[in-house]
Amino acid sequence: MTVHMKARHALIIEDEILIAFEVEALLAEQGFTSFDIADSPQDALAMAIARPPDLITADYRIIGGTGVEAVEAIHKQLGAIPVVYVTGNSDLLLGREPPVVGKPISPRRLAEACARAFSS
Repeated sequence: MTVHMKARHALIIEDEILIAFEVEALLAEQGFTSFDIADSPQDALAMAIARPPDLITADYRIIGGTGVEAVEAIHKQLGAIPVVYVTGNSDLLLGREPPVVGKPISPRRLAEACARAFSS
């Protein structure tokens, strides 16, 4: 399933580099052409300010905080940006608005979550 959108740049907030590369490869299949990978809320905010993303994917537990904290800081600075949480801690995100994709990552579920993030 390919998400048709103008978005081309994604910020991947993930502290496990192999998982970040997996997310990058799956997003590339959906038409994204550039990526930043951040492993902490501070790095995520700095990267988002330097190059605002069209989509953010975020793990829950990252170095020095949470993906939720990183996303909230980015939204405070830049306004709303579509978000998909990609995490093994989906139970900690119950009731949150952005779509959540569990680990191990299903390419189909990630594509569907990205489509939902852009339609909301």
